[in-house]
Amino acid sequence: MVKAYLRYEQASSFGVITSLESNISYDSTGKHVLAPALEKVGIWHVRQGICTKTLVPSSSRVGKSLAVTSIASSASTSVAVGYADGSIRIWDSEKGTCETTLNGHKGAVTALRYNKAGSMFASGSKDNDVILWDVVGETGLFRLRGHRDQVTDLVFLDDGKKLVTASKDKFLRVWDLETQHCMQIISGHHTEVWSVDVDTEEKYLVTGSADQELRFYAVKQNMPHVSVVSDSNANGVDASGDHLTENKWEVLIPFGEIQRQTKDRVASVRFSNSGSLLACQMAGKTIEIFQVLDETEAKRKAKRRLRRKEKKSSKEGVENGDASNETEKADTVTTPTVPDVFKLLQVIRAGRKISSFSFCPITPKDSLATLALSLNNNSLEFYTLKSSENEKTATIEHQGHRSDVRSVALSADNTLLMSTSHSEVKIWNPSTGSCLRTIDSGYGICSLIVPKSKYGIVGTKSGILEIIDIGSATKVEDVEAHGGTIWSIAPIPDDTGFVTVSADHEVKFWEYQVKKAGQEAKQLTVSNVRSMKMNDDVLAVAISPDAKHIAVALLDSTVKVFYVDSLKFFLSLYGHKLPVMCIDISSDGALIVTGSQDKNIKIWGLDFGDCHKSIFAHDDSVMGVKFVRNTHYMFSIGKDRLVKYWDADKFELLLTLGGHHAEIWCFAVSNRGDFLVTGSHDRSMRRWDRTEEPFFLEEEKEKRLEELFESEIDNAAENRHGSEEEITEEGVAGLAKKTTVDVLSAADSIIEALELAENEKSRIAEYEEETKRGTVPDLAPNVVMLGLSPSEFVLKTISKEKTNDLEHVLLPLPFSDALKLLSYMESWSLIPEKVELVCRIATIVLQTHHNQLVTTPAARPILSVLKDILHAKVKESKDTIGYNLAAMDHLKQMMASRSDAPFRDAKAKLMEIRSQQAKRMEARLDTKTERKRKKKQKRLEDGHGHAWA
Repeated sequence: MVKAYLRYEQASSFGVITSLESNISYDSTGKHVLAPALEKVGIWHVRQGICTKTLVPSSSRVGKSLAVTSIASSASTSVAVGYADGSIRIWDSEKGTCETTLNGHKGAVTALRYNKAGSMFASGSKDNDVILWDVVGETGLFRLRGHRDQVTDLVFLDDGKKLVTASKDKFLRVWDLETQHCMQIISGHHTEVWSVDVDTEEKYLVTGSADQELRFYAVKQNMPHVSVVSDSNANGVDASGDHLTENKWEVLIPFGEIQRQTKDRVASVRFSNSGSLLACQMAGKTIEIFQVLDETEAKRKAKRRLRRKEKKSSKEGVENGDASNETEKADTVTTPTVPDVFKLLQVIRAGRKISSFSFCPITPKDSLATLALSLNNNSLEFYTLKSSENEKTATIEHQGHRSDVRSVALSADNTLLMSTSHSEVKIWNPSTGSCLRTIDSGYGICSLIVPKSKYGIVGTKSGILEIIDIGSATKVEDVEAHGGTIWSIAPIPDDTGFVTVSADHEVKFWEYQVKKAGQEAKQLTVSNVRSMKMNDDVLAVAISPDAKHIAVALLDSTVKVFYVDSLKFFLSLYGHKLPVMCIDISSDGALIVTGSQDKNIKIWGLDFGDCHKSIFAHDDSVMGVKFVRNTHYMFSIGKDRLVKYWDADKFELLLTLGGHHAEIWCFAVSNRGDFLVTGSHDRSMRRWDRTEEPFFLEEEKEKRLEELFESEIDNAAENRHGSEEEITEEGVAGLAKKTTVDVLSAADSIIEALELAENEKSRIAEYEEETKRGTVPDLAPNVVMLGLSPSEFVLKTISKEKTNDLEHVLLPLPFSDALKLLSYMESWSLIPEKVELVCRIATIVLQTHHNQLVTTPAARPILSVLKDILHAKVKESKDTIGYNLAAMDHLKQMMASRSDAPFRDAKAKLMEIRSQQAKRMEARLDTKTERKRKKKQKRLEDGHGHAWA
């Protein structure tokens, strides 16, 4: 009989607050921050500091998880999230559900941006392309090709009619989205352009690169004609008629530069929602905040600057005539420069390197803005900006380690999980993934939870054993145990103590003891009872369940087995080519398994030390092996980011569990073997549960072979057709969607449905002929077609397909099937909710098969009927939508006339602005009056002086 095994699947992932691959973003309300957490997006409540929702894509069981690489939130609850495979998912942040998945990019999505209305968004990728997506239609509109390196950032202009993209190829491109062409290419950057943004009024566009300057561009449609001409003259360009004709398509005009304070490259530049602040994040620990002055302030600053220049030149001995000319020029030309408009306000310095930042859309009353920062130590910080200083208001860091997880240990009852990193020990609830305790510690390399006790033992890099009281979350004692790093710790089966091994060549046996900490309080301590000196560094240790043998792995790639009671030598296991990193002994003491840096697992017999099997297990170093208690099944982990499940009797690989995004350092298996927890360099811990679903070894082997075969076919197809694929002219648009295996299978299902429908039609026609000749039994419904009519069955098949896939699904259809499809559209167009779908299908089929349709007489009757029907139906739908929109506008006006509640904030802001302007005017009048009074007094004093003389 074929043996069945039970499957393990990922149940939860915890420990990551924010990952480094993507940016963070506030939602539209300003109450929550969307933070990337590897393949998930966590929605964190800012005030409460808790993760309220998690956006997790449904992924396949086997294979690597895809990291989030970009996040963009719209003015509504819609959130666009880009992933490492080039896919984009649209989420509803309130419901936490995925609305649609869009596939178009071949590389990781690096930039996402919604337009102001939120009706469409643009995405840039590592494949150098930019794609425009329709949010309402859930489909790709077109692809923009032209950049020679990955797109780093993009921004909409002119109410979404134009798009500016930045790339690592050192160029900015301005695209006209109506004509779908590149209308301007801007050079001048000496290094990669990393970020671009425009203010809310679309006056200025700023770019950041690795240069020492922030470059500013004036948006032409918002500039007065005089400014353009004066700017051209300032740059030494002739402002003649020819020049203006040549530059009539220019949208961005160089405005100037500002020197940055730090030498790090620019990571991101963003304007605040009010447009009054500009933040420039460096690829380091600082963010420079610039204040954007209004037009009057900028002109006043420009005048002051020109006056200072005039005074300086007059002091240096310039002639009076020239000075008067310069004064006249200063009065006539007061065009502000970049330093007049953008003033450095303050610099935010974080404790660690900043990954990304986001402005809160809601501005607090007593401050200029609120900023959220994601740091590279897995934490979020929030700053409030005031006129002269910034204040850190909150930090979210409790739910994760500051660095990679180096060891994990489960308690005897599996209710507690202890994890260590370079500076902290954390206690978790493994079932919920919530952090219960955090204790400061040294660099923990290995750990152990003491059985039947609430204490933890941590072995550190400095050779110290730390005893931790889990209940009170305090460090009880530091024991100087070894002279080098403690690499491994193993409990003695009778629960009286444990064994530690270290880089100081020693193996030490420890015993638990209890000492009095006060009058009644008792405290755990440990004492060294035995030691054993080895010839080399000891990397791993394991004790057999019967406490008869102890196995230690040495740096010389051998494993030595000793008797526990006498510490006499028993066996030497040699065969690994690189040092052994991990050892475990089965519950019955029959097998010992070793994992090494040579990527192999070796299964040995503990009775004679013979190697039963050597298996090439991982693509990188094996970091851990453990048997499931009372079985010969075992798990292994490696630096190749995979967990593998083995049968040590049959020497067969049962399952491969993928999910981690970096090397897996450690793991722990529960006593019953019903789950295991892994800890990784990506700072996440993942719990894998045993399910009730059985699987068979042969089926799993076939699945792995099929996946390998399919991946090879996909790679070969991409390499073969990559150069021959229809590549559009540089600077113009192409198709947005990419062809996938799912799309091709969908096309096959439509062709199959059309064939079934034709067969059903012929069956119905035969039945009608027979009924004319005589009485026949009733026509039985077609079970394959679910009892539907041919037209309904084909419509149901097409309706299953996603809107964004429809174009690529219909492209492979042959002309004969396209004609059949058109013949059904007359009946489909009578269904009101299917009018949009019918129009879309008709447009795609007509565009694809235009030449053949024109020259085929059989197609003319169908096309003439569709022409009359579709125009009328589309007009009817358009009128209905227009009527509903007009009604909603009317209701809005009625509500506004009854109550001023929707406009209260705007009115308050307007009153505040007016009061500020009034104060400024009063201050100006006061200064003018004071100046006049002083001049008058001086004249009087001068007059009195002359009289006395």
